[in-house]
Amino acid sequence: MIGGIDLGSRNVKIVLFKNNSLYKTYIYETISFYKKYGKKKSNQLQIDFSALGLPIMEKVVSTGYGRLTIEVEGAESIPEIKAHLYGALYQSGLRDFTLLDLGGQDSKIIKVRKGKMVDFLTNDKCAASSGRYLENMAKVLDITLEDLSNHWEDPVSLSSTCAVFGESELIGKIVEGHPIERLAAGVNYTIFKRIHPLLAKFPSDTIVFTGGVANNKALVRILEKETGSKVLIPPYPQFNGAIGCAFFGLEKMRN
Repeated sequence: MIGGIDLGSRNVKIVLFKNNSLYKTYIYETISFYKKYGKKKSNQLQIDFSALGLPIMEKVVSTGYGRLTIEVEGAESIPEIKAHLYGALYQSGLRDFTLLDLGGQDSKIIKVRKGKMVDFLTNDKCAASSGRYLENMAKVLDITLEDLSNHWEDPVSLSSTCAVFGESELIGKIVEGHPIERLAAGVNYTIFKRIHPLLAKFPSDTIVFTGGVANNKALVRILEKETGSKVLIPPYPQFNGAIGCAFFGLEKMRN
């Protein structure tokens, strides 16, 4: 049994590999996870795996969010970019693509050729292209994230790409009387406008889209329409980093 742990900004994701393939997935709210199952000891994070009900693992590999490097006791730690690269390779089965990962508070874009990372860009300084931004905007519109993700046609133009100022602009558009459907479409287009300059630097026939924001159906439609690329959503987009950790551990044990 091999374990992969992704200590994300919003959620902690844990996966188990058994017999060389994905076996189980677990997800926990980050703050609650640290309170219940983790404590710092000698500058490392000690996780109570028995309290989590997890089996004994031969190897554990972990990664952390953004620039935060959290060493997990008894685990090998790898950079977030490497974890997501390995996760996308495992889940997609592809060797040439551009990886787009939009998480709770950051975004990552990786150029992959012949199964290797050629270049990458990250943005963990602004939440405007993240899940947190979509959550905030859905609250302003008083709709669910699922409802938000259903709209991409005839978008209201929203010029602000800042998470904070974007809320004020959206409220102004609501006051003007625009329908919710067009406002929701406008919100989804702001995500695209934020990431498009980065995607344009790594053009590819295929975009592998991971992270919680990959569940936004509207953004998938927008990406395909505006880039002309095929957008592939792997089976477990939100668990991509944890899967990458476990797959990295598996490859290392094989070698």
